[in-house]
Amino acid sequence: MKVAVAKYVVEAPANFGDFAERQAVVLGEVATLGARIAVLPEYLSLELAATFDSATRADLHASLAAIQRYRDDWLALYRRLAVELDLHIVAGSFLLAQGDGRYRNRSDVFAPQGAYAWQDKLQLTGFEKALGVIEGGDALKVFDIDGVRAGVSICYDCEFPLPVRAQAEAGARLLLVPSCTDTDAGATRVRVGCLARALENRMFVAQSVTAGEAAWSPALDVNTGEAAIFAPMDRGLPDDGVVVQTRDNQVWAIADLDVEALERSRANAQVANDCDWSGQWRPSLVRARAVGFDPL
Repeated sequence: MKVAVAKYVVEAPANFGDFAERQAVVLGEVATLGARIAVLPEYLSLELAATFDSATRADLHASLAAIQRYRDDWLALYRRLAVELDLHIVAGSFLLAQGDGRYRNRSDVFAPQGAYAWQDKLQLTGFEKALGVIEGGDALKVFDIDGVRAGVSICYDCEFPLPVRAQAEAGARLLLVPSCTDTDAGATRVRVGCLARALENRMFVAQSVTAGEAAWSPALDVNTGEAAIFAPMDRGLPDDGVVVQTRDNQVWAIADLDVEALERSRANAQVANDCDWSGQWRPSLVRARAVGFDPL
């Protein structure tokens, strides 16, 4: 299965039509390369805030309220592109109003048959908590793509082992990670999280990122990181865990992932973190106890 992850340079579309035209071009490129899944980055919907007046787009709370008018157009756009391009599309994330002044950071996944699934971000960053209007999701999902079970873990969520482990135990062998980071430290944290989840669960992890600068946006002002696809570091797989990644001005990183071979690798693995996971729950290891030093 060919999976593609985007290093998406944030721009300032004048209207939804401009935004839609760019999505068609960007996704069309990777469909031409034979990708079956394309992953766009977290906070992608906030690029649409550029279509409003300067006061609205400079105010994140006002931007969140304003972009809701595009929700139906957003769904229709990616549903149409998924069908026309015969492509599964992870449409980054949309900050979706919950009807009570609150928002959820939702990643929509569109299938070529015209259907879609979604996963809300579970854990909030300090930035998101400080806004006071974003709430975490309360459901964890997996879904099937061309016979491969996958899950979505939005940015910060990939830094937490247990939800991803639950997705793996539900059969996920591919983790799709839309992300957005504005510092090198943040980019490193998400990257390390992706590598760790790949190692622990013997799964592929596909991370997309935002790129460039958008001074007009309080959320997308600075963006950093490289899009990449990760694998466990074991026999027959990359020693550093990196299957492919973007470099310089490259928009897409794409790789043909053999999930069946990944499953078979358990039989001759150097280590088997996924199979040995339960060893952590031995009663003597659940809690640590403070001890003194004994004299020799």
